[in-house]
Amino acid sequence: MDASDSRGVVAERLGRVDEVLERFFSLMRGRASGVSAEYGALWDALASSTLGGKRFRPRLVLCAHIGCGGVRDDAAAHVAAAFELLHTALIVHDDVIDRDFTRRGMPNVSGSYRDRAATAGIPIPVAEHRGMSTAIIAGDLALFNAYRLIDRSGAEGALRARLLDLMDEALFASAAGELLDVEFSVSREIPAVEQIVQMERLKTAAYTFEAPLKAGAALADASSSLQELLGEFGRDLGIAYQATDDLLGVFGDESLTGKTALGDLREGKSTVPIAFAATTGLWPQIAPFVGKGDLTREEADHARELLVACGAEVFTRGLASRTAAEAAARLDDMPAKLAEELRPVLIATLDRTR
Repeated sequence: MDASDSRGVVAERLGRVDEVLERFFSLMRGRASGVSAEYGALWDALASSTLGGKRFRPRLVLCAHIGCGGVRDDAAAHVAAAFELLHTALIVHDDVIDRDFTRRGMPNVSGSYRDRAATAGIPIPVAEHRGMSTAIIAGDLALFNAYRLIDRSGAEGALRARLLDLMDEALFASAAGELLDVEFSVSREIPAVEQIVQMERLKTAAYTFEAPLKAGAALADASSSLQELLGEFGRDLGIAYQATDDLLGVFGDESLTGKTALGDLREGKSTVPIAFAATTGLWPQIAPFVGKGDLTREEADHARELLVACGAEVFTRGLASRTAAEAAARLDDMPAKLAEELRPVLIATLDRTR
């Protein structure tokens, strides 16, 4: 099977993942509507929040499963859908933590319920509280049902236990990373680069890369050593991905990313470029722009120039390149078919524009 054939197989099986999610939401929407129209509407909002994504985590489950010679196609579709639902739960809750009311340029769960309340004449602070409260409920439902989708995969015995353990490890790590991110946001001290990398690995890489890859391999009855190798590949790739994300958050082209290039600076977000810059002699000139809520585009442009001048941009790009190279080296220790499935993922990580 050449690379184009393989991509076609993954695309076809991603279609099955979408079918699993559609059936799941249809079932839950009908069940909820039997309780009340409002509860059914909440499931509609939750289902909408899964649309428009890249299906990145399901893709990794499927790539690992196919690459390891797996034949549990239906189970893989359910497990891939479970990781997409886990992602939905985490971003819904993350938006509450960040007090964000939009995602991908559209109102998220919090935003849609805030807007409904505001339209009904409810004061904005109360409307925002209603939106965030509803989002917490929606995120809880998605989180619980991520586990239920694994139950519905048909996996039994030791395999089912392994898949549930991987889901648990992913959630446990992500919660730890989220907590660190919250703590960093209120700290007066700028975290060290190593602390930022650890936070990002826990918060995002563990559930986005490591666990889906291991789960796909487990479904294919891959050895524990190969599963661990995939986890190490996912860790390195996840760090490279997040370092690139940090760069895009400050230096990205807004027409490509779909996000403002002012957000990370205005928020004072703890990122690798900022952590590195804080160790340089130019930090006193950069610091006034970090966390400045009314930062103008002209000020942001000047801050970017300083971040380039102090070496933060080059350092972060180098971190992404080094960890991607480490991930690439791990491909040499994998079966050829598996390495063939994962190499395009590795390339896409560094070629990201959004």
